[in-house]
Amino acid sequence: MTDHPHPAQDLVALQRRLAEFAAARHWQPYHTPKNLVAALSVEASELVEIFQWLTPEQSARVMADPDTAHRVRDEVADVLAYLLQFCEVLDVDPLAALEAKIDRNELRFPMRKDREG
Repeated sequence: MTDHPHPAQDLVALQRRLAEFAAARHWQPYHTPKNLVAALSVEASELVEIFQWLTPEQSARVMADPDTAHRVRDEVADVLAYLLQFCEVLDVDPLAALEAKIDRNELRFPMRKDREG
């Protein structure tokens, strides 16, 4: 895995690259929040489809098969691409949104003192 010292900068650069790709093809009129979230849902479903009939054990080994691993990576890329485009259109900082959600979840689901691990 490549070392990325500034993930926020990486995300901004990827969002810019995706926006430039769409602009070069005149796709901006189609990149509405509704269309992007629908596309995101479709791509997430395509990722689910890879795992649909696997046992838990098979799903844990899915990356061992090169063809399946390639499909997983492609669908993860598609999901992330549409999520980043969706965030760009609505001016949502995905890292800030995630951090805020983790903070809320830490308050909502505190660690139990009586459990280990």
